[in-house]
Amino acid sequence: MKRIAQTIRLRPEHREEYLRLHSAVWPGVEAALLRANIRNYSIYLHGDVLFAYMEYIGDDFEADMASIEADPETQRWWKHTDPCQEPFPDRGEGRQWTELPEVWHLSPPADDATS
Repeated sequence: MKRIAQTIRLRPEHREEYLRLHSAVWPGVEAALLRANIRNYSIYLHGDVLFAYMEYIGDDFEADMASIEADPETQRWWKHTDPCQEPFPDRGEGRQWTELPEVWHLSPPADDATS
């Protein structure tokens, strides 16, 4: 499993629109994410900064991401959400969100004893 964290700014003038859209994400968008082996996807908000976390359980990350990008429902969704976002300059070529490197992760204990 691959853990992914990303960040982007939320344009203050589009805050309510973005929150409204995410209060009921389109089922087709959610289906595309699930087909692309994305699980445990959450988006958090702090001030005007969005933080996303997801887990990837597939075997071909690039192909699965390409399938999301090619999905017509997701493309329509992005036409609504992209104007609400202001990418950071270091986001990388062709990307909307900036991927964050993992600095630390608490792994499960070697044994499951909790005493």
